[in-house]
Amino acid sequence: MEKKLILSNVDKEMKIALEKYEEPKDIKRVLSGMRPTGKLHLGNYFGALKPWLELQDRAESFFFIADWHAITTSYQDTRDLAENTVQMMADWLACGLTPEKSTLFVQSWIKEHAELHLLLSMITPVRWLERNPTYKEMMENLKDREIATYGFLGYPVLQTADIVLYDADTVPVGIDQLPHLELSREIVRRFNRFFGELLVEPRPYLSEAPKLPGLDGRKMSKSYGNCIYLSDSKEEVEKKVRSMVTDPARVRKTDPGHPEVCTVYAYHKMFTPEEKVKEIEEACRKGEIGCVQCKKLLAQNINSFLEPIRSKREELLSDRDSLIDIFREGSKRASEIARKKMKEIKKAVNFLV
Repeated sequence: MEKKLILSNVDKEMKIALEKYEEPKDIKRVLSGMRPTGKLHLGNYFGALKPWLELQDRAESFFFIADWHAITTSYQDTRDLAENTVQMMADWLACGLTPEKSTLFVQSWIKEHAELHLLLSMITPVRWLERNPTYKEMMENLKDREIATYGFLGYPVLQTADIVLYDADTVPVGIDQLPHLELSREIVRRFNRFFGELLVEPRPYLSEAPKLPGLDGRKMSKSYGNCIYLSDSKEEVEKKVRSMVTDPARVRKTDPGHPEVCTVYAYHKMFTPEEKVKEIEEACRKGEIGCVQCKKLLAQNINSFLEPIRSKREELLSDRDSLIDIFREGSKRASEIARKKMKEIKKAVNFLV
């Protein structure tokens, strides 16, 4: 990903992280996680799952459901945590993650994550955590919640523990997560300076995943209610596509359109064959295709994409015990690796083990 992405209004810490970024060439072991905070949507697929699917074919891969992380901002109501975890399991497998290629596990099932988090919190300066731009942004945006907790402030410390337990050299992240990973790298360097070169310093991997807007043109977000979910039915997709915002300057079907400002066209570029996208663009600019027809075609294409995922999800959820067992098996393998690494770390810190 090009460094020209740095913009004048980007946070100082973000600029620093972007300036340091170099795409990793020799990826050996990948690790990443996702918080089970609700149903996964198309933005999650293209922003995270699709890059994971590509990476699991390139390197040894570890992907975990980050349920400890999920309660950093939602600790006051955890009623849906277990169900969200099961639904995420189904989404991942339905989209193509597979235990034959990746180690799939649940964070809270591996006690070493919490243990190493505690140890690393002993050496991490508070000022490092307070300068994190994501922390500052969310403290501002979530004023209606009491998130001034250590758990929220220490999110990057737990993230560091998640990574180094498995000697992961590469972590796929979005641009907004770069400062988090840079902080992890600093924590690793500080630990190694005190106790020897034991922890692997992780590198970020920025995918070229395109940003998919929400139904209203804003960022796709559960909090905005503008998402198309991987689990949406055919009828729900059709209804949502009909509600999409289009070119505000186009009143009549015969008016010349401006596809570059139309949310529907942005989706066509993702779900419609390239040659057909060009036809739609030309027809729109000439006023030869109406928004209703354009949306109908888009809904068909999105449903064609989602149908195998929906079908696989239903199959997986029809036998929840077998679904959960896949992650239990992955957690056993992850636990063996984490337990061995934690023992090495405790020896280095001079605990009696």
